[in-house]
Amino acid sequence: MDALEPARGAVVGRGIAAFLLADVSSLADDMLMYLVERIPEVGGDAELRGLTLGSCSSNLEAALSMFRHGIDVAAAEAPVTALEHARAMASRGHSVDVMLRFYRLGHEYFTEKLADSLPDTIDDPAAALRTFADLERFAFGYIDRISSLVAAEYVAELDRRQNQVRAERADVVRALLAGERVDSARAERVLGHRLTGRQIGFVCWVEDRGVDLEGLARQVGRSLGSAHTLVVADGPLGVWGWVSVTGSARTPAAGVAEDSPGGGARVHIAVGSPHPGAAGFRTSHLEALRTRRVVELSGRAAPSITEFGEVALVDAISRDLDAARAFVAAQLGDLARDGAKERGERAALLAVLDAQGSLVTAAGRLGIHRNTVLQRVRRAEERRGRPATAEIAELHTALLVCDVLGASVLRESSPH
Repeated sequence: MDALEPARGAVVGRGIAAFLLADVSSLADDMLMYLVERIPEVGGDAELRGLTLGSCSSNLEAALSMFRHGIDVAAAEAPVTALEHARAMASRGHSVDVMLRFYRLGHEYFTEKLADSLPDTIDDPAAALRTFADLERFAFGYIDRISSLVAAEYVAELDRRQNQVRAERADVVRALLAGERVDSARAERVLGHRLTGRQIGFVCWVEDRGVDLEGLARQVGRSLGSAHTLVVADGPLGVWGWVSVTGSARTPAAGVAEDSPGGGARVHIAVGSPHPGAAGFRTSHLEALRTRRVVELSGRAAPSITEFGEVALVDAISRDLDAARAFVAAQLGDLARDGAKERGERAALLAVLDAQGSLVTAAGRLGIHRNTVLQRVRRAEERRGRPATAEIAELHTALLVCDVLGASVLRESSPH
């Protein structure tokens, strides 16, 4: 084998590159048509079509010039038009795979063009094959490097746009929650959420990572009767959600917390009441936050879903927790201790009051005999120091607060 053959091959290859460079404009036009026929996303988008042509032209010129002058492919940088093309693809919502198809198909076009032109330019088949291999090896390396660079720019542009969208959404949510005047049409457009109809706000939170909180929020939204849920992150372990309902609001399904995406985690959901319009967006959310506070004070361990209406009275009484403890102590006396016996007696007394004095109904609710209920009620009255008929409204409220908040408002159990 002639030792000069590789050098001659390189000279021939550079000559081919120079030959193609001389006609790079028509080559780029031809490549554009090749891509348009195979990538429907270009469609009638005149701006994207123009950027595609610019990217074809600048990449062909850069690659052929580098090969012609023996410049290492590692020195290649993405042309400005190629980077702008990547940003345009991201802004239009096309996937990164669609964007990279331009480069894969562009490489395919170049390979076909090279295979067609070399036999007419180089008489020696062996020399033509070596030249083809050299040009293809360089073209593959160039496409590999440029693809990585434009993909990185695509991701960066996507991040910029997503961050901008998140920031704009967060600003609109902040304004609504602050009670500021907002342009409802703009707010709905930014949030992708209707502010007409009745608004239901809810919060979901967990103690450990691993739960798909956004998926959980959408599941809660569907449970409330809405196909669309506005979801806003509240740190790594929580989300805020809103739905807009026009008909009757549904009661959230009890199993939503247990069947949450992520499985097995301790999930809590607090739901505000329905309120109309933009003001309702704020009011229902604040109710959900107040419900969360009550749930956290209660120390519930099991997954839970709690509506504001269930704890509204407890929320009002416990706004000042010290005052709530004093109220409970004044109403219950020694019954306000955190012991097993006191707990059973409070439950029996509360069940009787809920049942408007019916021992049978209370016994059925508690799953015990009516005589047992009666005995516990009498012991509860003894601990309280006065009959259940004294200050009955206050007694009922104090028992309800104890039932929901438990140890948060009770004294320690008596050592005796």
